[in-house]
Amino acid sequence: MPRFALQILFAVVVGVIGAALLHLVIVLLLPEFSEKDAYTRVLAEGEMHRFYRLGETPDRAGLAMDDPFMDVAVCAFDVSEGPLRLTAANPGAPFWSLAVFDASSNEVFSINDRTSAGGVLDVVIATPVQLTALRKALPRAVSQSILVETRQAEGYVVLRSLTPQQSYSEVASQFLAQATCAPFEWRSRSRF
Repeated sequence: MPRFALQILFAVVVGVIGAALLHLVIVLLLPEFSEKDAYTRVLAEGEMHRFYRLGETPDRAGLAMDDPFMDVAVCAFDVSEGPLRLTAANPGAPFWSLAVFDASSNEVFSINDRTSAGGVLDVVIATPVQLTALRKALPRAVSQSILVETRQAEGYVVLRSLTPQQSYSEVASQFLAQATCAPFEWRSRSRF
């Protein structure tokens, strides 16, 4: 067998063995990485449909505030049984923002106090079918709400409140403490 053919055969064998080893390493490490995605960490905070405040140091789920000038709260949700409503009055926080993510951590929607009605947080998250039913009935309770469509039933929201100075920390804390992330019951006999 010519020397050139042996070199090609050697390169192919080394490539196949290397690819097999790489594949094995990836398969074995997949559970380690899949448990560290944002949605899984937010779920680990506690029960769904409830805001959890993040501290300055990582908690048991590995989440923490990443900006010293922002207070942060997270809430996991599942709208498969019905819409979700996010509310919070603004007691004077200089700035707040809300981001809605699906379970794959794709941003679905975002809003802040400048783009909301009167600086108040009032958002309803629903599937396309649920949103159609809501728009059809348009209950008075959501006439001023911002309606957000999500194609995936599960996801999470991140609510942030700015604390540019120490004097604003009480206002930001109050804003996050009174924020709600709860299923929206607008019809007693409705099943989505």
